[in-house]
Amino acid sequence: MTAPSATTTPVRFPTKIAVVVREDLEPWQALNVTAFLSAAVSAAVPEILGGPYADADGTAYLATFGQPVLVLTGDRDTLRAARSRAVGRGLPVAVFTADMFVTGNDHDNRAVVAAVPGEELDLVGIAVHGPRNGVDKVVKGSRMHP
Repeated sequence: MTAPSATTTPVRFPTKIAVVVREDLEPWQALNVTAFLSAAVSAAVPEILGGPYADADGTAYLATFGQPVLVLTGDRDTLRAARSRAVGRGLPVAVFTADMFVTGNDHDNRAVVAAVPGEELDLVGIAVHGPRNGVDKVVKGSRMHP
């Protein structure tokens, strides 16, 4: 049996998902932050999930995003500016702070974020979803993650 052919025409989605992680993170931290923040976007905007997968043997797999996730990097000031722009534009934004690396559960994660004013959060990552041009303006100054 031949696998179905993939579409070769690039798809331009009307929205964009972007995750920006701080450039000084260890690789395991950057991956962890990206995973947590991507989950936040999928929970807030479930309609951007595609359908479930299945292989030729009929084994079912979980659905993933129906569009790419842009993973970027920036310094502390870049993340703070991006968070501020996202909030100012009313775009859904998720945050991950340095303090969250030492907690072991969601309750404590929310508590460490709640203890600090937004402009003072020690951000190590943010995720944002919205119209392409709006997200591009929010993440201005960040660059593709290596």
